[in-house]
Amino acid sequence: MPRGVFSTVAHRIAALQGEVHPLHIGDTWLEPAAGCCNDDLDTRATPGLHRYAPPMGETDLLDAIVDRRGVARSRVIVTAGATGGLSAALGAVLAPGDEVLLLAPYWPLIRGIVQSQRGVPVDVPFFVGPDGGPGPLDGDDVEAVLDARRTERTVALYLNSPNNPTGRVLPAGVLDRIVAWARRHDLWLLSDEVYEDYVFAPGLRHESLADRAPERTFAAWSFSKAYGMAGNRVGYLVAPEEGELVQEVRKVAMHAYYAAPKGPQLTAARALRHGGEWLSGARDAYARAGAAAAARLGVPEAQGGTFLFLDASPVLDERGMQGLLERCIDRNLLVAPGASFGEDYAHFVRVCFTSAPPAQVARAVDVLAEILGR
Repeated sequence: MPRGVFSTVAHRIAALQGEVHPLHIGDTWLEPAAGCCNDDLDTRATPGLHRYAPPMGETDLLDAIVDRRGVARSRVIVTAGATGGLSAALGAVLAPGDEVLLLAPYWPLIRGIVQSQRGVPVDVPFFVGPDGGPGPLDGDDVEAVLDARRTERTVALYLNSPNNPTGRVLPAGVLDRIVAWARRHDLWLLSDEVYEDYVFAPGLRHESLADRAPERTFAAWSFSKAYGMAGNRVGYLVAPEEGELVQEVRKVAMHAYYAAPKGPQLTAARALRHGGEWLSGARDAYARAGAAAAARLGVPEAQGGTFLFLDASPVLDERGMQGLLERCIDRNLLVAPGASFGEDYAHFVRVCFTSAPPAQVARAVDVLAEILGR
């Protein structure tokens, strides 16, 4: 499994003083909505707040999820973040040596999750080509690219839209082609939809695979990204309609972490039912921050999500990405190296434009623009 992406420079980061610009981490500067913070809970009003939660989820949260997604309650599993949900799904369907296609660049943890379940991750350049140009998402060769990486050991395909790190949103037509291809080859689909509420581009909207292919899709959502609750570790999974498989996922989840924390599940239920105004405000604020960062760096705006993905190859010297990371750290700036998003992207960096207040992000983006010569 891969090491932490900052393991080689951790000692330098620890020594930083003054304002540090954390553009490397996917988080938000916003606090959760009113009434949805941990300190809004009271043991007098909620007895047993610090006891175990039901392994598959608190009733209030399950009810809110069923209302939101319009699926059978038996298909819903409350998980320890989307991370826990995707891990449990892979644990249920993978045998040692089975391969999972990862549409790249991808959320960094998915590669290690596949490996932790004894699977083999297989990168498929898709959202961006290895040379920084268009991927098959922009052309007519979607099936050909997938076929080139599929083998007899392939059992599943993972995709993330809106995409971390590129900010791309998969249009309905591309999703339909992926679904048809997966059905033709009888593959599971893992759909990471944690940024569904953050689509900025006019004319685009999030399309859920859970609606398109319910018989083979594991769809994951998280309160970390949608509602500013990353530290609470609560998400949920909607499993395929086939009942026995859901039970296998529940087994893996229970033996991995037993249950998501009780208190955060209760605040998550409140957010899902009453956080619409907060969500709308966050979406507007994120769109402004993303547009400003893209303009300063001279790249297209993100269609959705909270990231920009930049080709840094023109400024890489003989030290490669290590040298660029050190140059950024010398200016109190942290960015995520591209190799963690796919083996073909070692010359890229990812920046999160929501990880600090907008004024601080603007200062950080100025520093990065200077380093990149933009």
